[in-house]
Amino acid sequence: MGDRWVHLRICMTCGHVGCCDASRNRHSRKHVHLTGHPIIQSFEPDEAWLYCFPDDVTIEAERKLYRRAVG
Repeated sequence: MGDRWVHLRICMTCGHVGCCDASRNRHSRKHVHLTGHPIIQSFEPDEAWLYCFPDDVTIEAERKLYRRAVG
């Protein structure tokens, strides 16, 4: 789309990777609204937190929890 992403996020349900809300297109948020998949995790190397959209809660994790999508 010609825009630069700021930070990447990964869907904890299906593994979709999209840009964050600071990016112009907000692909992670759009994915949540389209699919109903509620939780994303930072895909950045030094970040391990998760975010739950419905509850508007950030959860600090000790390590990365993302996994490869199945299916």
